[in-house]
Amino acid sequence: MRARAEALLVEASAAGAVIATAESCTGGGISVAITDVAGSSAIFDRAFITYSNAAKREMLGVKKATLEAFGAVSEQVAREMAEGALARSAATLAVSVTGIAGPGGSEHKPEGRVCFGLAAAGRETATETVEFGARGRAEVRAATVEHALELLLAALSKAPR
Repeated sequence: MRARAEALLVEASAAGAVIATAESCTGGGISVAITDVAGSSAIFDRAFITYSNAAKREMLGVKKATLEAFGAVSEQVAREMAEGALARSAATLAVSVTGIAGPGGSEHKPEGRVCFGLAAAGRETATETVEFGARGRAEVRAATVEHALELLLAALSKAPR
């Protein structure tokens, strides 16, 4: 994880990118991974820790109708979270995560399901769902942080320079 966060600092600096995170199931883990790297203040603007649905609505502008129609763990909510983080920050790139770290889940939304959003200035917002499986809360959260860093790195590799 440390190596990815260090690579992110290098790539974001080279691209002139500024990053924000919108986190639910990771509780700030992505922003911790990024800010553990010295010099990250040059590329990291802020983190929105929106664990509750109310926080998602109030801090990121996630629509109540979206939450009611699709639930918090959905690509639709992940999209609105990422777009909200981008709009409410000085960032040029924002990643969002919302999922079920466990224990628990349901038949329709099992433990280990995490939805990601990636919003960038001037680009269409991308979303995806990853099924990490019921590997335990700490492992799902760590895998989610790692995947979010990978998404940010991939987005930066596609950014015009």
